[in-house]
Amino acid sequence: MKKTLLAATAVLAVAAFALTGCRGSDEGGSGGGDGAPIVVGSVNTISGAATFPEASAAAQAVFDQFNEDGGLDGRMIEYKALDDKGDPASATAAAREIVGSDEAVAMVGSASLIECDLNADYYKQEGILSIPGIGVDTGCFDSENISPANVGPFNDMTLTLLYGSEELGLTDICVLLEIAGSTRPAYQAAIDRWTEITGKEPLYVDDTVPYGASDYTPYIVKAKQEGCKALAINPVEPDAIGQVKAANAQGWDDVTWLYLTSVYSENFAAAIDDAGAGIYVPAEFYPFTEENDINADWRSLMEENDIALTSFSQGGYLAATYFIEALKSIDGDVTRESVTKAIQSMDPVENPMVGDAFEFGVVPTSGWPIALKSGTNAWEKVADDWFRIPAE
Repeated sequence: MKKTLLAATAVLAVAAFALTGCRGSDEGGSGGGDGAPIVVGSVNTISGAATFPEASAAAQAVFDQFNEDGGLDGRMIEYKALDDKGDPASATAAAREIVGSDEAVAMVGSASLIECDLNADYYKQEGILSIPGIGVDTGCFDSENISPANVGPFNDMTLTLLYGSEELGLTDICVLLEIAGSTRPAYQAAIDRWTEITGKEPLYVDDTVPYGASDYTPYIVKAKQEGCKALAINPVEPDAIGQVKAANAQGWDDVTWLYLTSVYSENFAAAIDDAGAGIYVPAEFYPFTEENDINADWRSLMEENDIALTSFSQGGYLAATYFIEALKSIDGDVTRESVTKAIQSMDPVENPMVGDAFEFGVVPTSGWPIALKSGTNAWEKVADDWFRIPAE
């Protein structure tokens, strides 16, 4: 069987060689010779139930600015961002179009519910690296070819639990989980990490909470009856709004909400009238609602391109800037192989928008605590520095 596969592979390789005009097989997705565009791609959930359009839009804005400034010695970046619609078949097809047909040198700024898990093996097979703007599924954090710009929902869960128990002094914390795909073990590992650090355990865990439910009242009523004083939950923004409003309807005004960065938006703040005892989030990037020098370049570029100011656009912006840093370090031909080497070997990239310098293959562990209090409709910083998961 193995000999048959090898023979078939050899035939395909010869055919590919002939069709490309005898291009050397070691160029690995160069996008052409001198002056040809440098092809970079991303796979994103832009349409569907839970979307992340800002990440790839922000990466596009960074690359457009880079091109306007002359590109890489006159070579422009051609950015191709495809929509996977949250559909597995579309996610795999999009990756193969960009990597296989378009011969991208790297994947940058992706933000998808599912694509890392689905495409990690393919990226490894093709020798291409991915720097997602927003990593969501487990494949984004356990593949040697993928390294997101963000902390991710699993470390985010550990951070929000740690902040709740150690900084706010909360007890009787319950965990409600919305599970997509194969993420249940990763969330359990995040909870276990909190227990390992603090010696504390959740009062109870409910992993049956659905995405996109029309009514979250049964889950909120059960949590209240169980004696929960705080709820650590991992929803997308519309679900979180429904959960808080369900608690409001039950008159549960002393519950503390420990959410993830996914709910950190001005739209969420505007939709909440009663935040109970407070809604707390460990923002994965420096709080975007703060107008200061730290966010100035990102904010200016996003406003210039009419891109929403969100954590998602921060992630896409940072992923693209990290890639450009690696691209500039290449001495010689820009190929998939040389880009991969540059990304893997570059020094950690410091940026005040993040608590951890970017180093490919190293998952960040820092968040900046922010809170939404009842009656304010505005997020505020509740710490003067990054909050971190202690090193193991």
